Amino acid sequence: MGWGQGSPRAILHIDGDGFFAACEVAMNPALRGKPVVTGAERGIASAMTYEAKALGLTRGMPIHEIRRHYPQVVIVPANYETYSLFATRMYAIVRRYTSAVEEYSIDECFADLTGLRRPLHMTYEEIARAVKRDLQSELGITFSLGLAPNKVLAKVGSKWQKPDGFTHIHKSEIETFLAKTSCEKVWGIGPQTAALLAEKGVTTALAFARKDETWVTTHLTKPHVELWKELRGEFVLPLSTEAKSDYKSIQKTRTFVPPTNDAKFLLSQLSKNCENACEKARRHKLFAKKISFFLKAQTFRYRWIEIKLSLPTALPTDIMRVIQANFANVFREGEHYRTTGITLHDLTDTPPAQPDLFGASEVQTKASRVFERVDQTNARFGAHTVTLGSSLRARDHDKDDPRTKMPAPATHSLAITAPALHHLTIPFLGTTH
Repeated sequence: MGWGQGSPRAILHIDGDGFFAACEVAMNPALRGKPVVTGAERGIASAMTYEAKALGLTRGMPIHEIRRHYPQVVIVPANYETYSLFATRMYAIVRRYTSAVEEYSIDECFADLTGLRRPLHMTYEEIARAVKRDLQSELGITFSLGLAPNKVLAKVGSKWQKPDGFTHIHKSEIETFLAKTSCEKVWGIGPQTAALLAEKGVTTALAFARKDETWVTTHLTKPHVELWKELRGEFVLPLSTEAKSDYKSIQKTRTFVPPTNDAKFLLSQLSKNCENACEKARRHKLFAKKISFFLKAQTFRYRWIEIKLSLPTALPTDIMRVIQANFANVFREGEHYRTTGITLHDLTDTPPAQPDLFGASEVQTKASRVFERVDQTNARFGAHTVTLGSSLRARDHDKDDPRTKMPAPATHSLAITAPALHHLTIPFLGTTH
């Protein structure tokens, strides 16, 4: 059939098995073998172990229903910061073998092994298995890998045996694998395209790959033409090997002892969470369109709220106004809390277009310039050298030093910490609550 024209390539796809939940198990080995679900802070299941999937649980299920019907399930909050660290280590391990690594998502990547047999004194399959071995032994997580002549076929391979699988699709075996793969299971074919193909009698990846190019270009778009070529064994889609600096969300949490029902202290902890999350967003030139924050009770119950922002922002002063306005919807007087957390959602690299109502544009510009200087100062002298006044109580609690205890100011002010542990409080743009 003339498939697989051109020089042979060896593309590896690496996919973490139940990655978020697996990270939780890796950090707490006592959870190994148990059904674990993440997403407690949002009220819906966001990820789960294979033991939880075996019970019939799926993403998006309400947490309260899981608790009621499956009391044996361990439910934990998602910790995206930790998952990002695991992902960073995953990429680093793969880069020991090849510099050509595409960080496709937080739990998967592609690696080009082409030409590495002689330098590494291994076959392509031996290299792939060595990568798998190192990932699993060092991270404590299982991975499923696919090795094939291109990215699309490598993705077919990584999904072939899950969890903890490895599948090598040789050129001579492409048709065998595609015959057993439905169109909707192919990377890049969405539900609408799969439905269109089904209407035309094309239900398997092999049937699609066997269509001629005129048929494909007539009925589908350019991306699907490229996908069709890769299903036929050609190498069309290059790897994007630049390290990712974008994030879908940024989360910061803090657990403290003893648990407390002091609302001012909890707001101060949220303020510090907010500062840390916003600093990271500014570092990557990102702006949040939506936020969520939660309080975790001593009983491990989560109270959580999600809020859409009127304008994208990376300024903690903007977000703390929203948190203060909604804090009463989360806080309960009779409960003691042990953890606070905030997540920046729907991140964009497009700066907010400010309306100039009542000088809003000028205020926003001034605030952004102030935080540019704050970031420069903290980078030079250490984190939280300059901090929001509303974060002082949390920061002083973290230091656990009675000499630095002081009530948090009522304003969102900037506090500069001098070497002698005195605080100079500077009102920040006149913002009061």
